[in-house]
Amino acid sequence: MKYLFIVNPHAGEKNVEALIREAVKPLPEAENCEVYLTKAPGDATDYVRAYCDEHPGEEVRFIACGGDGTINEVFSGAAEKPNVSVSCYPCGSGNDFVKAFGGAEKFLDIAALVKAPTQPLDLLKVGDRWANNVVNFGFDTTVAITINEERAKTGYGNKNAYTKGVVKALLTAMKNDFTVKADGETLNPKGKALLCTVANGKYVGGSFCCAPRAKTDDGLIEVCLIHPISRLRFVKILKPYTNGEHLDREDMKDIVVYRQAKKVEVEAPVGFAFSLDGEIVYQSKFTVEIVPGALNLAVPE
Repeated sequence: MKYLFIVNPHAGEKNVEALIREAVKPLPEAENCEVYLTKAPGDATDYVRAYCDEHPGEEVRFIACGGDGTINEVFSGAAEKPNVSVSCYPCGSGNDFVKAFGGAEKFLDIAALVKAPTQPLDLLKVGDRWANNVVNFGFDTTVAITINEERAKTGYGNKNAYTKGVVKALLTAMKNDFTVKADGETLNPKGKALLCTVANGKYVGGSFCCAPRAKTDDGLIEVCLIHPISRLRFVKILKPYTNGEHLDREDMKDIVVYRQAKKVEVEAPVGFAFSLDGEIVYQSKFTVEIVPGALNLAVPE
């Protein structure tokens, strides 16, 4: 088998490339290991797709070395490709995706990544895009847009940017215009909501357990919509929502709508934005579908 480590040189605080190269040297599989450095956003997807097309029939494992964005790019390039497995060396700021499998520590042993057995991984498909973790919109997308704007100005994200994003969302994004249908059922007939998460994984935003019942191989999308609420109540529900308790609490049943579905349809005004595994996408009408077993995911034991 060929092992290709796709490294985002801008992810994490350490020199990930040097770390990977040193870890690979003593492995019995060292001769079959290569490191590729991404050159720009989207490059990982293009590289993985091109490699698969140019090496049909070759058994290959792509290991995404970076944050959730790098993982999304590599997994998107490998989706539904034969003889391919994927894994990751998570070294981003949030590392949301791997939390569904026990957390980042489990994936930081390079030798274990190479030997790891595979299991099916469902993917979310949004038009011609793929998501392995979460598609979300409403309050938290406003926060994400603000963080991205700060990052564009300063070259990096920080806690101040997050705080600024939350303040802006509290002022402008408590009642958002969009309608969500899950397998044909309209979840918010009035066309308003605080937020909605359409999930394959469990976590979003670095710490929020938005989909506590999610399984990444059950062929189902976890849909959670929260109706508009006051800022005071928002403060009260923030901790239970962060901890993933919102689906079971009696004092939140009046505001939480939860479904499992195969297809989710969203309609919103022109200029609407949603977050796809952390990437901001502007689209007013879109459909999210589940593709069971779209990838073989290598998870260290």
